[in-house]
Amino acid sequence: MLTVPVALRRLDPALPVPRQAREGDAGVDLHAREDRTLAPGERALVPTGVAIALPPGYAAFVHPRSGLAARHGVSIVNAPGTVDAGYRGEILVNLVNTDTREAFSVRRGDRIAQLVVQQVATPVFEVVDELPGSERGAGGHGHTGTTSDTDPTGAPVGRATADPRDQHDLED
Repeated sequence: MLTVPVALRRLDPALPVPRQAREGDAGVDLHAREDRTLAPGERALVPTGVAIALPPGYAAFVHPRSGLAARHGVSIVNAPGTVDAGYRGEILVNLVNTDTREAFSVRRGDRIAQLVVQQVATPVFEVVDELPGSERGAGGHGHTGTTSDTDPTGAPVGRATADPRDQHDLED
């Protein structure tokens, strides 16, 4: 397994240091530093009690916890949230309660998100008049349709469409 040294400042020493729930997990758990109750549809920045210093060429990404999403409709507004290598402030999680009826309470110490550290590349853009072709081309949201071209045996069953007129209900 690849490892990278990350300096971590504990802003709340009573909270655990972020760690993997199981060996081999991609993310480490972030914990809530404060109690918060989110009304239906409400969002709030929840502090985690940690700040980090990533090495150059790395970024950390704050991902929702799948269990919170599945059981309570709680997610992250800007998922994944990006922590740049130069950021030194406390990691905050922008939680949102998508449930339309029930409030959700976060308690101090609850695991509220996962932090995934990844190596990132810096793009060097080259302005061109045209882009090279590709199999996908300029097809956007929903352009491959909602049905498979073939069933598990390989027989044709549906037709994917690249007609933008068929996308009107899939885009904002």
